[in-house]
Amino acid sequence: MAETNNLQQILKDSNYSLSLFNRKLIDELEQNITVKDGKPYVVCAIRGKEIVLKPEEVVRQLYLLKLIEEYDYPKKRIKLEHPISFGREQKSAGIVIFDKDRPEVEYIIVEIKKPKLQEGKNQLRSYTNATGAPIAVWTNGGQISRYNRKDPNYFEDITDIPKAGQTLEDILKERFTLKDLIIKDKIPNEGKSLKDIIQDMEDEVLANAGVDVFEEVFKLIFTKLYDELQSKKDKMRIGLYLENKLSKEDMGDYYRLKEVLIKLDDSNFRMLEFRNTGQSEGELKKKIQKLFDDAKAKWPGIFDDASQIQLSPSHLSISVSGLQDIKLFNSNLQIVDEAFEYLISKSAKGEKGQYFTPRHVIDMCVKMLNPKQGEYMIDTAAGSCGFTVHTIFYITGHLFQNTDVSEEEREDVLKVFGIDFDEKVVRVARTLNLIAGDGNTNILHLNNLDYERWNETITNRDWLRTYDGGLKRLEAVRKDPDSYKEFNFDILMANPPFAGDIKESRIIHKYDLGYNEKNKLKSKVGRDILFIERNLNFLKPGGRMALVLPQGRFNNTSDKCIREYISEKARILAVVGLHVNTFKPHTGTKTSVLFVQKWNDDPKKGPLCLKTEDYPIFFAVSEKSGKDNSGEYVFVKNGNGQRKLDRNSHLIINHDLHNHDGALPDGVAEKFIEWAKSEDLSFWE
Repeated sequence: MAETNNLQQILKDSNYSLSLFNRKLIDELEQNITVKDGKPYVVCAIRGKEIVLKPEEVVRQLYLLKLIEEYDYPKKRIKLEHPISFGREQKSAGIVIFDKDRPEVEYIIVEIKKPKLQEGKNQLRSYTNATGAPIAVWTNGGQISRYNRKDPNYFEDITDIPKAGQTLEDILKERFTLKDLIIKDKIPNEGKSLKDIIQDMEDEVLANAGVDVFEEVFKLIFTKLYDELQSKKDKMRIGLYLENKLSKEDMGDYYRLKEVLIKLDDSNFRMLEFRNTGQSEGELKKKIQKLFDDAKAKWPGIFDDASQIQLSPSHLSISVSGLQDIKLFNSNLQIVDEAFEYLISKSAKGEKGQYFTPRHVIDMCVKMLNPKQGEYMIDTAAGSCGFTVHTIFYITGHLFQNTDVSEEEREDVLKVFGIDFDEKVVRVARTLNLIAGDGNTNILHLNNLDYERWNETITNRDWLRTYDGGLKRLEAVRKDPDSYKEFNFDILMANPPFAGDIKESRIIHKYDLGYNEKNKLKSKVGRDILFIERNLNFLKPGGRMALVLPQGRFNNTSDKCIREYISEKARILAVVGLHVNTFKPHTGTKTSVLFVQKWNDDPKKGPLCLKTEDYPIFFAVSEKSGKDNSGEYVFVKNGNGQRKLDRNSHLIINHDLHNHDGALPDGVAEKFIEWAKSEDLSFWE
């Protein structure tokens, strides 16, 4: 090992991290390092003897400092490499804290030797079963999990471990407000995603609970969003307090934000209800069911009025504990997207080649097309409606704020539409749009390609009960009041499914691209090809579009006719090649985003886009996808290896598609905007 007293260097290329620890603890450990024969040594905080600082030991020593300095545990209650017997076999637990009143009884066991959660959790389960210890902790320095062992079968998440002078009951029953949720939010604090947490819940109880996992997790997220919404006044107070206390730069430093926020008096704040506070499992289920019922009344049309939480009381208790410390509201919804994409990918969604578009790709498209207040926008293959929600963010100038939108904003929001054929996805999308649109939404469950059969769908009484309002608003944008073929939208953004072919001649014959060069009907057509034509028919003259397509549509000789069809209908504004990792782990298909504006020489019909044969096109290729080869997001970090947050407390994905409001260098979107203005494009004048 190279001579160093820098902890980051010691951890390099290992599965361990420093991101959970503050600068004070890191500095304290680094200052005590001595280097001998090229190896870093430190005097162990508990054993009092010199030890070599290997990656695992770095994390152990930092966590020991945390236990001693932040949790106030006396050194005499802590033991390292404590032997635990399994019949004739013995294993050593990395850190054990003993009971205050019974110094021979194990109280908290900390696992650091296994840097992967599932392996560490399995090890902890065996340790706690053998000793009866009620609390277990796993960490690799980048992620952390804390559990209460309820019985030999179940681990239940807890917000934190007790300090030396506290009990587990103190932790479970402590007063918990929106302020506490921000300070203890698992996403920045534990280095996990909502997807990670759901996978942990699946492993613990959901996989064998005998329920539809998607439905039950959806109900819980739906209920938790509602609970957070009820604290909207507290959210405003917190926002004003932080604006007065922090600079813009400090707003992106989560540790600094917590340090300031912890001083805010929240004694008159509302207590959050979506929490396991140590009551009986039956009482908890009654509380969560009532909260779910209230959420259904607030946001109708997502769940049936009679819908009930199906999880058993014990399984619900575990699940609520897993989700309760995640802040979902006032978010760009990336964490919710990732969770639902994981759940839905187990069903038919992925098989049709449609995956939720990463939020940084969506933001690039929205910025480049520059939606304006009063314009009509639609996503024709809406998924979780990232394009529609981020269009709402863009035209209103703010994210979800836990506040009611103004009348003026509501009018603009109700000009934003989404359509999808997957009923599960539509319900997710409607939830997010109901929140953004203050109780109204234009997200419709329809087969977009088979528009001639819409009349059969919309006459269904149950369908109308949910979608009638949005349908009436969509019909007002039709070009012909008797047809659903053409519309007058200003903007369209979509990531249509591109796997599989349409083989029904009844559908194919409605499309120009359904015929070959000899004007004969094709036996099958790629789903995304029909979407290209369908989407162009949604646009008014001068309307503009961003469409995610497989790279082959731009390169294949056999697709020349498609490119010619697009060129005849619209000006090609830009082609942005996305990195191959963009849609991983679900698919490694290379994709690009096509930007076009429909030709128009009549200013009365729409923005001008005069038809010409010769014009420049903006081309760009993304070299930084924001994901690694396995499809996990790559986040921007500060000098301590901690993941940086933006001013909305969102993790910053490391990509080159846009500048994330100044948190990243200028990217593709900013370069396009500069080019579009120089070209006098009508929507960037």
